[in-house]
Amino acid sequence: MGAESGGVVLFEDLDFPANDASLFSDGSTPIARLQGSVIWKRPQEICQSPVLYPEDVSQAHAKQGFLGDCWFLCACSILLKNKHLLHKVFSPDQPFWGDSKYRGSFHFRFWKHGHWREVTIDDSLPCINSTPCFSRCHSPNAFWVSLLEKAYAKLHGSYERLWAGQVYEAMVDLTGGLAECWSLGDVGTEDRLKPERDRDEVRRRRLDLNLLNSMMDACAISCSTHSNPGVSGCSEPDQHHALSVMEWVDVKKVNGTEVRLLRLKNPWGRCSWGGAWMEGGEGWGSVDHVYALTLQSRLKDGEFWLDINEFLSEFDDVTVGYPISEEGHLQSIYTGGVLKHSQQLAGRWLKGFSSGGSRNSSSYTSNPKFWLKVSEKAEVLVSLLQHRKWMKADESRRTCHEGGSDTTHQRYHAIALHMWKVQKKHFNLSRTVNQPPHASTHCHTYDREVVLPGLLEPGFYLLIPSCYQHGAEANFLIRVFSSSPASLSALKSPAPPLPIAANAEWETQHFRGSWVKGRTAGGSRNFTSHRENPCFPFTVSEDSTRPMGVNIKITLHQGAADSDLLPIGFHVYKVPDGDMSEAWVDPVASCVPHCYTPDVSLSCRLSPGLYHAVPSTYQPDCSSDFTLSVARIINRKVVQSKECLGKAIQEVSSISVMTSQFT
Repeated sequence: MGAESGGVVLFEDLDFPANDASLFSDGSTPIARLQGSVIWKRPQEICQSPVLYPEDVSQAHAKQGFLGDCWFLCACSILLKNKHLLHKVFSPDQPFWGDSKYRGSFHFRFWKHGHWREVTIDDSLPCINSTPCFSRCHSPNAFWVSLLEKAYAKLHGSYERLWAGQVYEAMVDLTGGLAECWSLGDVGTEDRLKPERDRDEVRRRRLDLNLLNSMMDACAISCSTHSNPGVSGCSEPDQHHALSVMEWVDVKKVNGTEVRLLRLKNPWGRCSWGGAWMEGGEGWGSVDHVYALTLQSRLKDGEFWLDINEFLSEFDDVTVGYPISEEGHLQSIYTGGVLKHSQQLAGRWLKGFSSGGSRNSSSYTSNPKFWLKVSEKAEVLVSLLQHRKWMKADESRRTCHEGGSDTTHQRYHAIALHMWKVQKKHFNLSRTVNQPPHASTHCHTYDREVVLPGLLEPGFYLLIPSCYQHGAEANFLIRVFSSSPASLSALKSPAPPLPIAANAEWETQHFRGSWVKGRTAGGSRNFTSHRENPCFPFTVSEDSTRPMGVNIKITLHQGAADSDLLPIGFHVYKVPDGDMSEAWVDPVASCVPHCYTPDVSLSCRLSPGLYHAVPSTYQPDCSSDFTLSVARIINRKVVQSKECLGKAIQEVSSISVMTSQFT
């Protein structure tokens, strides 16, 4: 039951409760020392007149607390620059404090694995005494940042899981678009000799702010450093830290030369710059006094100026979030062009089947393959996004204790994307991949997403996403953004041979069902409503098993037209002692990721017992009819027939005569 406010019962989120279970995942980060000290308060208990946004926009920016999520807070700046993006994530028509319809809950939307996912939270916030202990606005009575951070923590499973991350990941999660990380340093010998690289030439794009001049107000830009050499007040050396780039200006010096200055914002809100352009620094003496005062007056809490040379020497990389128009179209950061067309397909690297490793491996061609058809010359961006792999608690603690700041290799596989232009009618796979690709990302990198930009001529292009390590397993998403229509499709790979005896027989059951919105359309296992999906029981008997090989084949067919296909998949649960409530913990077999195809199927081996097949769409409340087929192997003894050919013919003849007499 929820708490009361003015006689109204307020919502309490039991899935993300106001206790330590929502704060900590494994106690591996410095916030573990807060255990026992945190109390939870709603905004109206923290201040007298809480609001979502302050009147002064400069006071709406995020200020970091005890949680190491500067990467997420820097990404939030793109929402303040683009209200249409903010309203997509956080709908503006929600009742808040002082509204008669306020019930203590807020709804957010984040882009996850190719789809927008809704997250509902209550507004109880973790506090030390009466102050939020994690992120908040510079204005003490504004709470949009604190609520957004809580919803993002729920999406990840806990606040602690927001400790350390990449800015571009949060930018994509908040916009559904793209973001790229540009290197500020040179490609040194160490980079050229990294073992992750394959035979392709290593290429790293360098920052060119001139490309972004016209988009400065629309795109989010962040810079990061691993050592913080010039920022004073840093408590931990070698800690990755991200700052927001607010603007840059070309300033004319009194001697006639020009210098480019950048205004940065530190989410800590307390550090100052120690370089030539700090307050009272020698750099200001080279600029007209009045103009110098004008630039300094723009500084807000946590902000400072520095010149381009200091910027390039002190920071390691820059992350740029692509602008997105109010119509939802991506804008290229290379040309400024609007990419009105987009599509995506899900895929999977599966050990022993579709995880062929890098181009150094002889099994490279077993990787998933996709066709990209370009009808007319177009600017095209192709991205490869992999799903995150979570470390176990003991692995996470060990990584933290070893002091490693770069843990991306613990979260992701090293991935790359290669593209070849081909003549589809004369296509030969082995001959094609032995040729230099038309375009590719640089060496395999431990990033969640890699982006391949280019200006493509009309024709067919073969796309092959790969992990560096042969046999690595992960789900991924291929996305294509283009200035003119293009089509993306999967190149079907032949199924691996199944070890089934030549004299095997199969018995097939057909189940017809429907996903009905609000009743039986529970969505995938990402949603708590998954258990509402239809369940179809079947048994595997001792007679259905063999010493080796597949004994079950399951196919799910959706009844929608090709233009209305839903992403579908299914899970198989073993039911112990006939009690389905104990079966939901983990499926014994799955046909995922959910795919936009008429049919999905799975061949597997199951031990004797009772099972339930649970088909689902990816999102809940998607209605459609479907058919589920379950084929089981039957080990029948072969019966030797004693009938002769003549007798068989005579029986058929008699049946024909009998039929003719009654017609």
